[in-house]
Amino acid sequence: MSAVEAKLAELGLTLPEVVPPLAAYQPAVRSGVYVYTSGQLPMVDGKLAVTGKVGAEVTPEVAKELAATCALNALAAVKSVAGDLDRVARVVKVVGFVASAADFTGQPAVVNGASELLGAVLGDKGVHARSAVGVAVLPLDSPVEVEIQVELTEA
Repeated sequence: MSAVEAKLAELGLTLPEVVPPLAAYQPAVRSGVYVYTSGQLPMVDGKLAVTGKVGAEVTPEVAKELAATCALNALAAVKSVAGDLDRVARVVKVVGFVASAADFTGQPAVVNGASELLGAVLGDKGVHARSAVGVAVLPLDSPVEVEIQVELTEA
């Protein structure tokens, strides 16, 4: 077990199976020392955990938890191409999309769920640049979607 997966276990989390693509893309691709994930939905055991718009059917607090689930799924996608999460030198960028009710403006607080999970699991390697974007709708009526970019060690 990698040190990162041991930290996940310490936090009461396990790395899920990689979520299969919903269309014509790969969950993650590697280019040199970088891994780019596709947008990850809050899938749990192959199913979308919750549907709806944040600020309407979904509370910001629930959406924040869903963003953490997205980040966990993103880590699984990274591992699928990197082989070992201990090779993560740092998370470079996180982009979070929040399907928002028309008057909802708390996207940054929702995407904090992903950022905080990455920080808890990776420590200083989890500190990253980030965008939090409000959108009208996401695939499968998901409330959130998160993609990450990581740099790997050379080994």
